[in-house]
Amino acid sequence: MSRRSGILEFAVLGLLRESPMHGYELRKRLNTSLGVFRAFSYGSLYPCLKTLVGQGWLTEEPGNAADDALAATLAGRRAKIVYRLTAEGKEHFEELLAQTGPDSWEDEHFTMRFAFFGQTSRDVRVRVLEGRRSRLEERLEKMRTSLARTRERFDDYTLELQRHGMESVEREVRWLTELIESERAGKDQRRSDPDDSAGTESHETGGLPRDRGGTRPDPSDDTSS
Repeated sequence: MSRRSGILEFAVLGLLRESPMHGYELRKRLNTSLGVFRAFSYGSLYPCLKTLVGQGWLTEEPGNAADDALAATLAGRRAKIVYRLTAEGKEHFEELLAQTGPDSWEDEHFTMRFAFFGQTSRDVRVRVLEGRRSRLEERLEKMRTSLARTRERFDDYTLELQRHGMESVEREVRWLTELIESERAGKDQRRSDPDDSAGTESHETGGLPRDRGGTRPDPSDDTSS
C-alpha cells in the first residue's frame, strides 16, 4: 500500500466513524474539510471504498428512497450507496489512531492525524505532536546548515526563498510547542480536578490554546521538504 492510499483509507474510516455517507458526500468532505485532499477524484476514492468493504471494515447499504428517486429522476443514475463503518472497521481505525510512529509525523500524514485529534486520546496527541516537533527541528537544523554552506552561491531572491521556508518551519515549531504545553496543562488540570471521579482519559480537543493570538500554520505550507 502506498503512503497516500494509506492516508486516504485513514481519512475515509475517520469520516465514516462520524456518520455513514454516500460516496459523493465523502468526496465533498475530503475536498472541503481535509485540505490535503483538495484535488481528490472519484477514480481514487471508489477503489479505496471497495477495498475497505472487502476487508470487512465498511458495509454498503441502499440510500434513502426519496434521495435515490430524486437522483434517478435528475440524472438517470443508479441508486446511491451509503457506506457505514462496521465494528471491525471502528476497531481498526482506533488502532490506527493509537499509532505514534514516524509516519504520523510526516507532512501529509500529520495533517490528517491532526484533523482527527478530536477522536484521539490525549497521550497519543502529545506523542504525535512531540514527534512532529522533533522532525521539524531536525529539518530546521539541516536547512540552517545548508544555508550557511551555500549562501555565497545564491542570489538575493533564492536566499529570500530559503529564509521564507525556514520561517515557515520555525512558525510551525512554535505552534506545536504551544499545543504540547496546552495538552500537558489540560492533563494536569484533569488530574487535579476533584470532580473527575472516573479517572479516564479524555478525547476532547481541550488541548487547544485558549488565546491563540493569530492563525495556526498550515503544515502543508512547508516548502522546505
